[in-house]
Amino acid sequence: MVGAKKRSVGETSVASVALTVKGQDGNEVFFRIKRSARLQKLLMAYCERKQLDYRSMEFLFNGERIPTRQSPDDLKLEDGDQIDAMKHHTGGGYGRL
Repeated sequence: MVGAKKRSVGETSVASVALTVKGQDGNEVFFRIKRSARLQKLLMAYCERKQLDYRSMEFLFNGERIPTRQSPDDLKLEDGDQIDAMKHHTGGGYGRL
């Protein structure tokens, strides 16, 4: 093609980021997402792939809950970073003895 612009490897890595989502079972799922995309898109894809209810899940990065409306750029995520996926638990209080 005349005038076609080739993408270099460097441009691809700048436009997207490779992330791992690790479940409680220890299994990891790898994703590549645009740096400007909402993380919610990636996390919903993870739940669909693992047949999980998105609303019943918690997603953590470095022990902190991920705001799903933010992007990898907002959270300064880098290639190879890992997101932990856990089932949301309520309760945990103690009863009367």
